[in-house]
Amino acid sequence: MTRRGLKEAVEGYLFLLPSMVILGIFVFWPIGFSLVLSFFKWDFRNMKNPSFAGFTNYKEIFSFIEPPAFPFWKALLYTSLLVGMAVVVNYTLASIVERKWKSTFVNSAVLASTLAVSLSGLVYSVPIAVLLTAVVWIEAVIDLMSFREYNLRHLWSNLMVFSISAVALRYLLRFKYDLLVYLLDAKEKNDFIKALYNTGYYVLLTVPITLALALVIALLLNANIKFRALFRTAYFIPFVTSVVAVSLVWQWMFNDEYGLLNYILSFFGVQKIMWLKDERWTIPTVAMVSIWKTVGYDAVIFLAGLQNIDKFYYEAADVDGANSFQKFLHITWPLLSPTTFFLTIVSLIGAFKVFAEVFVLYQGLPGPYNNSGLTMVYYVFDLFYNQQRMGMACAAAYLLFAVILVFTLIQFKIGRRVVEYVS
Repeated sequence: MTRRGLKEAVEGYLFLLPSMVILGIFVFWPIGFSLVLSFFKWDFRNMKNPSFAGFTNYKEIFSFIEPPAFPFWKALLYTSLLVGMAVVVNYTLASIVERKWKSTFVNSAVLASTLAVSLSGLVYSVPIAVLLTAVVWIEAVIDLMSFREYNLRHLWSNLMVFSISAVALRYLLRFKYDLLVYLLDAKEKNDFIKALYNTGYYVLLTVPITLALALVIALLLNANIKFRALFRTAYFIPFVTSVVAVSLVWQWMFNDEYGLLNYILSFFGVQKIMWLKDERWTIPTVAMVSIWKTVGYDAVIFLAGLQNIDKFYYEAADVDGANSFQKFLHITWPLLSPTTFFLTIVSLIGAFKVFAEVFVLYQGLPGPYNNSGLTMVYYVFDLFYNQQRMGMACAAAYLLFAVILVFTLIQFKIGRRVVEYVS
């Protein structure tokens, strides 16, 4: 490196030094120190003299109040065996289907009920099976109308064949020791697994619904309508409003005696729902608040992505005689994939960190009873502030970090294949 290059490099690092010092003090140091503390027994009794405990904190997090009905290794063994057998059946049936029927429509239509049956077997709900069947059949009809051919078509058919194969084998072989049954039993005997289950349930509710609603709102706002700026501001205001204030308002709306939601439902003959007192509604209630609060932010980001799409593509589609749906399917949606990818990652990470809504709605408690609102962050909060077991709280925080990291890496892996960047 020349003397001039060295001088420029030193000057650049000197400009970065204030930021690095601030990040080091308030970000890097706490992260590193909390990782070290996760291996120490540091609680109220050992406040001044924490002792090294190795992986004891991590082991204690996974300790059970009483042993599960069967051990984890048995659930993992049986599940692995089931998955292996289903993979063999999957490739056999999928290859037959691909050879006999080439169109995406027939592929989806023939296998539509399989996905519904497999998921209904997991949740034991006939209405959900009917709903899923209808949704997939609608998707199949759309395939036929638009004549689209996805690169992921084989993955789509294989997923459905694999699902029905796994469920059929499970019932034919009468497998009782799988990971799903273990999880449902273990979550009632371990607070961390309960928190992980509740958080996963919350993520599955909020992320897809929020993104879908935000996309619809963005498409409406992107149209040539009056008062577009006013609507855009109205949708965005909840996002910048205090979470505490929003949750307090929704706490009144969820009131089972004089709440606004039950009052509206009464016009349709629906009986009063115990929104804040029934554990079955705990996670859906929190999800409703979060969706209402964040959908405006996602809509604004989607709107920015829509406005960055060159009008040339739509003009070319008009020349070819494409309708509005075909434009969305072949132009808008593919070119919006980078924005969708970004929002999916941000939404997933934010959903895993849900805390304030639960804390305010249930007045400092993790749900009405049975820890029905216990999430991962609330679990860490309870360990640190209420139980004052700081070492275990740090360990739990790093387990949460590991879960988020795994899902983020999976999204990046999928994103490299499906996201289309246009220069």
